[in-house]
Amino acid sequence: MLRAQVRGFCSVNNLNRLINESVRNGRLMDARKLFDENPKGRDIVTWNSIISGYVKNEQIHTAQQLFDEMPEKDVVSWNTMLKGFQRINDIEKLVSYFKQMIMYGLKPTEFTIAILITALSNEEFRILIQQIHTRVVNLGLNSSVFVGSALMKSYMSMGCPVAIYRVFEEILVKDVTSWNALLSGYMNLGCVDQGRRAFEIMPERNVVSWTTMVNGLVNNKKLDEARFYFDEMPEKNVVSWTVMISGYERNDQFVEALELFVLMRRLGYCPNQITLSSALSACAGFSTLVFGMQIHTSLIKSGQPVDIILSSTLVDMYAKCGDINAANSAFELIPEKNLGSWNSIIGGFAEHGLGVKALEKFESMKNVGVRPDEITLVHVLSACARGGLTDEGEMHFEKMEREYAVKPGIQHFACMVDLYGRVGQLEKAVELIRKMPFEPDVVIWGALLGACGLHSSLEVGLFAAEEMHKLEQDHPAVYSLLTKIQGEKGMWNQVTELRNMMKQSGARKQKAGSWIESPT
Repeated sequence: MLRAQVRGFCSVNNLNRLINESVRNGRLMDARKLFDENPKGRDIVTWNSIISGYVKNEQIHTAQQLFDEMPEKDVVSWNTMLKGFQRINDIEKLVSYFKQMIMYGLKPTEFTIAILITALSNEEFRILIQQIHTRVVNLGLNSSVFVGSALMKSYMSMGCPVAIYRVFEEILVKDVTSWNALLSGYMNLGCVDQGRRAFEIMPERNVVSWTTMVNGLVNNKKLDEARFYFDEMPEKNVVSWTVMISGYERNDQFVEALELFVLMRRLGYCPNQITLSSALSACAGFSTLVFGMQIHTSLIKSGQPVDIILSSTLVDMYAKCGDINAANSAFELIPEKNLGSWNSIIGGFAEHGLGVKALEKFESMKNVGVRPDEITLVHVLSACARGGLTDEGEMHFEKMEREYAVKPGIQHFACMVDLYGRVGQLEKAVELIRKMPFEPDVVIWGALLGACGLHSSLEVGLFAAEEMHKLEQDHPAVYSLLTKIQGEKGMWNQVTELRNMMKQSGARKQKAGSWIESPT
C-alpha cells in the first residue's frame, strides 16, 4: 500500500509525508522500506526524518550509521543526533558531536544548547554548566524559554535556588513552561515558601502547574496542603491523581490512598501502571486482600498490559496480605523476571516463615544469572532466621562480600542477631554485635532484647535494655520484655516497680511486630 502510494506520487514532499506518518505511528520498518526504495527521491528532510525515527526508538547506533552516510547535514541533523546521545546518556559522544558541529561551521541553536545543558545536568559538570551559561548570555540565547528551562533544571539538580531565579529573570518572554520550571526548582529543593509565592503570582496555570505544586508539597511531607491544592484543581489528569495517591501510599496513609483511588475510578479516570502499583502497595500496607484482588481482577478484565514493576507489586501485595500461594502464582506468570520481582517473592516466603522455599527461590534466581543485591540478602538472612536455618544463614552472611559483592549493612547484622537469638545462641549474638563495624542501633538491641524475652535470659536482657535505653529512652518494649522475663523468674517486686515506671513515663505497649523489618 505504502509502496503503491509512493509510486503514484513521486514527489519528495509525499515521500517525506509518508515516512513521517510511519514513524509517528510506530511503523519504523515501513518508514525504512520507503527510505531505502527511493534513493533518488530523498532530500535532507528525508534523512532527518528517518534518523529521528531511530532516535525516538533509541536505536542510536543505526541512527549514527545513517547520519554518517548523509550527503549533507543541517542543524536539525546534528540536533537530532545530540538528542539521541542525551537519551542514552552517552555524554562523551554528545560532547564530541557538539564539537564536530561547531567545526562543521554550524551555529548552535537554542535547541542545541538546551540539549547540551540537559545532558550535563549533574553536580559533576557544575563548572562547565556555569561556563555554558556565560557563553549563552554572550550569544543572547539566555532569553530563550528552552534554554532558560534547561538551565533552571540543571541548577535545580545542583541545589542552587538563587541561580534558578537568576535564570528565570533572564528569560525575555516568560510562558507557563518557564514558570513551571521555576516552581519545580523551588519545590524540589525544599523551598516551599518560594514555591507557593511563584504559584500564586503565575499569570497562567495549566494542569502541569497544579500537578507540580501538589507533587512538591507531597515530597515535602505536607500532605494536607497537597490535598487542598489537589481538590482545588480546575482540571485533573491521570498524573495528578497518581501523584496524590502515591503520595499517600509513600507516607503510610493507606486508607486515604485507597479512598482516593476509588474516587478516581468512580469519576471515570483510567489509572496507569504507576497508579495501580501505588494502589496495590496501599492494599499491602493496609493488609486488605479483598481490595487487592478486586484491583487485580479489574486489571485482568481491562486487558491492560502489565509491566514488570506492576507485576512485582502484585507479588508483594499478595505476600503481605497473607496469600503466599497467590503471590507465587503471580510471580510465575511474569515472563521476564528482574531483580525486583525475585526480591518480592523471596521476601514474601521469608515473611511467611517459609525459609526453605525462600532459599530455593534464591538459588533459582542465581541459576538464571540474576545477581543479588543488599535487599535480596536481607530477605535471605531473614528467611534463615525465621526458619531456624542457622547454618544456612551463617553461610550466606559469610558469602556476602566474597561471592555476592555486597558489603554487610546494619540490617544484615540485625538479621544475624535475630537468627542467633531465635535459637537461643545469645552469646554469639552479643559477640557479633561487639564485632560490628558500626554502632548498633535500636533495631539491633531490640532484636537481642526480643530474643532474651523468648528465652527468659535476664542477664543479657538487662544489658540489651540498658544499651537500648541509651538510644531511645522510655521505649515501651524495654519495659514490656523485662517485665515478662522478671515475671517468669518470679521477681514480682521488680515487675511492680517496672510497671510503675511505665505509667510515670507514659510508655504504651506497642502492637505486635518484629524488630527485623524486610526492606520494601
